[in-house]
Amino acid sequence: MAEMAVELVAVEERLWSGTATMVVAQTTEGEIGVMPGHEPVLGQLIEGGVVAITTSDGERMVAAVDGGFISITARSVTVLAESAEWAKDIDVDAVRRTLDEAGDDEEAAARARGRLRAVERQ
Repeated sequence: MAEMAVELVAVEERLWSGTATMVVAQTTEGEIGVMPGHEPVLGQLIEGGVVAITTSDGERMVAAVDGGFISITARSVTVLAESAEWAKDIDVDAVRRTLDEAGDDEEAAARARGRLRAVERQ
């Protein structure tokens, strides 16, 4: 099975690096699915987005990401996010409280909704 090198990096840490068979990310142009051999693309990630990685072992890993970029070549995908958090580590109750308290803060609301979507997609 074809593989590609994938890195998921946030400003403060590298969350994951390894090989994968597919990456799905939400960009400002829409959701993009990437498999090995994809044409080169540079995309901007949305605030409150989700990135899903299917590893070479068949494991599905989902992260909530806030802004940043995705760089795609035929052999690699690099996700450079402003912030990222694994869906399995998200405290859903805390996120719902944040969403309830966001009020007019659209950025906070978008991030909270993105975290909830990540949990739903894992």
